Amino acid sequence: MLPWTLKEQRRPRQLHGNRVHCFRMKNITLSADEDLIERARLIARGQRRTVNEAFREWLAQFAQSAGDAQGYEALMKHLQHVDAGRHFSRNELNER
Repeated sequence: MLPWTLKEQRRPRQLHGNRVHCFRMKNITLSADEDLIERARLIARGQRRTVNEAFREWLAQFAQSAGDAQGYEALMKHLQHVDAGRHFSRNELNER
């Protein structure tokens, strides 16, 4: 189990000339093995990014994968009335 704390923060982001857009970010503090953190830093450095950037990317993918599963289940429920009329053989399914 990882202990964590959260702090809200607003970061300005320069996008278009003189217009500034703000988005909300939360800081999160995690605990991990010291050697693991050091290896992660070395890998991130080799990729010319920070561990923080790598974590944000992982977190976005992790959150998206949960949404994908829910979306798939909703689609299957929505299409449960569809009937192909018969079962197809493996060869028929793989024909191109």
